[in-house]
Amino acid sequence: MSQFTKKPVEIEAVRITERISIRTREGTLHGYPGDWLITGIKGEQYPCDDEIFRETYEPSGPDKCSYCEHGGKEKRPCDSYEVCTFKWKDDVR
Repeated sequence: MSQFTKKPVEIEAVRITERISIRTREGTLHGYPGDWLITGIKGEQYPCDDEIFRETYEPSGPDKCSYCEHGGKEKRPCDSYEVCTFKWKDDVR
């Protein structure tokens, strides 16, 4: 059997907050809160389990952040897989 490496392609994804069902060529797929809804390079959409998503993808693009202001006091690393809801600290931009 031959081995292959997945090409690096950029996708868009959002966290799923409620149960969803999506019809795909492979049939109906279900996504659950905490999973990711991926939009592929041809506009196709499919849900992905959070654990698999984190093993497969890395954050990229302009929303990727490193440190945010949390609670107005501490600077902490963001979970780059989440949408940042904290304010950027001026000294780390």
